[in-house]
Amino acid sequence: MAGNSDPLTPRAKLAVTAGKAVAAASRAAGRGSGSVIGGRVALKLDPDLLARLAQHLDVVLVSATNGKTTTTRLIAEALRAAGPVVSNALGANMPAGITSALAGGSDARYGVIEVDEKYLAGVARDTAPKCIALLNLSRDQLDRAAETRMLAENWREGLAGSKAVVVANADDPLVVWAASSSPNVIWVAAGQMWKDDAWSCPSCGGVMQRPGDDWFCGECGFRRPTPSWALSGNHVLDPHGSAWPIRLQLPGRANKANAASSAAVAAVFGVPPQVALERMYSVQAVAGRYDVVQFMERDLRLLLAKNPAGWLETFSLIDPPPTPVILSVNARGADGTDTSWLWDVDYTRLTGHPICVVGDRRLDLAVRLEVANQQFQVFDTLDEAVRACPPGRIEVIANYTAFQDLRRRVGN
Repeated sequence: MAGNSDPLTPRAKLAVTAGKAVAAASRAAGRGSGSVIGGRVALKLDPDLLARLAQHLDVVLVSATNGKTTTTRLIAEALRAAGPVVSNALGANMPAGITSALAGGSDARYGVIEVDEKYLAGVARDTAPKCIALLNLSRDQLDRAAETRMLAENWREGLAGSKAVVVANADDPLVVWAASSSPNVIWVAAGQMWKDDAWSCPSCGGVMQRPGDDWFCGECGFRRPTPSWALSGNHVLDPHGSAWPIRLQLPGRANKANAASSAAVAAVFGVPPQVALERMYSVQAVAGRYDVVQFMERDLRLLLAKNPAGWLETFSLIDPPPTPVILSVNARGADGTDTSWLWDVDYTRLTGHPICVVGDRRLDLAVRLEVANQQFQVFDTLDEAVRACPPGRIEVIANYTAFQDLRRRVGN
């Protein structure tokens, strides 16, 4: 089905051209990539444009609270073994950004698309995906996002009867409940460090039992499905029981889990695990995440953590004490303005690290660290915080807009 065997209508072509022009103007004005505003203009001119752009592609949708940008990138690399790929690699994951990305990929065979959790059902309706990857659901943007079980319900209703192959994390009860409405599910044992959003059964509200790595509801019998793919240490186990080594340049257990899910997706399209995993090695950083940059004669490693689940995973991969850690938290529109989630993060894991605190909401974070008995200093700017650290490695952990501020400041 690849290629432009089904050309765009004149209206769709006009919409694409106008969207690209607006995006270019936005970039020229220094207002970012322009993908969102360009997509909005294009969709205004042709509301069916997303469906038209997706019709010649084999589409993969990736959705989750954590890990979707990285997993989208890993899947895209794996599928390039089978043909050209178009992807929203910079993470513009709502319909406007997705439309912009697809408009740039007229020669592609595959569309690998990250989708914001709230928009998954609608984008799936428009793009008729061949595969949907569901990684996790956890609390995020508390002032704006629906509570996690409501999001799971939205997924469950939106995916009911979908023709897509759903690749889902068997270790997250909310994801399992959401995916169980689909007729064709491949379960992956990808693990789940953060469990605080799934203590009650999403099916009946009963208390979830969690012996070891297993989970089940003692009241209604809802339980962890048997996975056909699994992350096992530094290997992916495929449905035949073969173990394939994971070699990534990206750090941490969470990225190995993302690679396991990505290998399962690649297999749906006929790309063998060995080929898929070898190609994933080429990914060094994802939209600046995990990059190490030289700044003021120090080596700053840039780490993004947007919610409690993300902070927990990030703490597990930083260098041991006494490596200094700079924490930066904002609460602007894209972050969610409610910072009460800071109280869900276990900051005692930073004991022994010298901590510097910056960002718009540095005082909120300072109160939280005080209660966690951590040693920290508060600074007005990143430069002051960096200057307070000795030469060498610094781990810098920031939430979404704080991370963008950081990248601009260090020239990344």
